[in-house]
Amino acid sequence: MGHKIAVIADIHGNLTALEAVIADAKVHQVDEYWCLGDVVMPGPAVVEIAERLADLKPSVCVRGNWDDLAIDGSRGQGDLSKPSRIYFARLAQYVAEQGGQALVDQLSAWPLHQVVTRGALTFAISHNLPDFNHGQALFPTNDSSNFDVLLGDEHVDVALYAHVHHQLLRYGTDERMILNPGSIGEPFNHHQRLQADMRANYLILEVDEIGIAGMDFRHVNYDREVEYQRAVQAGVPYLELYRRLIDTGRVDTHNQSLLAELNAQHHYLEQYQTFQRCLLGEAND
Repeated sequence: MGHKIAVIADIHGNLTALEAVIADAKVHQVDEYWCLGDVVMPGPAVVEIAERLADLKPSVCVRGNWDDLAIDGSRGQGDLSKPSRIYFARLAQYVAEQGGQALVDQLSAWPLHQVVTRGALTFAISHNLPDFNHGQALFPTNDSSNFDVLLGDEHVDVALYAHVHHQLLRYGTDERMILNPGSIGEPFNHHQRLQADMRANYLILEVDEIGIAGMDFRHVNYDREVEYQRAVQAGVPYLELYRRLIDTGRVDTHNQSLLAELNAQHHYLEQYQTFQRCLLGEAND
């Protein structure tokens, strides 16, 4: 019997999906959890996510780009230069207001990159690139040479990353393996029939003294209406966008015209600026 690792990533505040994944992992008797970042926003769960992670005690955690946005925005350092930046900042304000400071401090301590050995293999683990947790360099359809940077050190056998919300198994140019567990909260695919599968994604990786004894790319169903009602009750900003996201997978993160309209309609810029002034006042007291 090998050692089973549940690789989870891109929860994005979706507690209902995370709870379904945890239940599934327990059924499969996993021994260990690795978390590849982007745990909060735009979904409503903040403290609850921190509590679930505390229960899981993941032995590997790396910081995602949305984690950085939550950290900066919750500390009043959000960039307000365009509608999408206001979107990130206002969601980060929500994280702070939900009592997420302990989680924010925890996220800020996570590294961008870790290297660990299990069984016979050494794994390099990051949210995206080892030293850069955002951008589209590692979109699944890109050239294999783009992915070689994940492997880096010659002692690394397998690289794991997240960020692009696609489950993936591919190889670098020297045939070392690259894996992506997909997204728990926001599975994504441009091909519509594949996108119709909105079940939460994660990976169970089984390793032993020889190598990889098994890989199971899991799709776990959950009740999206329950998740939506959690968002309603929590008063999460951009609720209409979250409704569409959990129903269809459609992401409006960079839809500047739509975000500008919603920012104006709900006064999100003004709310964040008030939040900044309150933080500044507290700092000056």
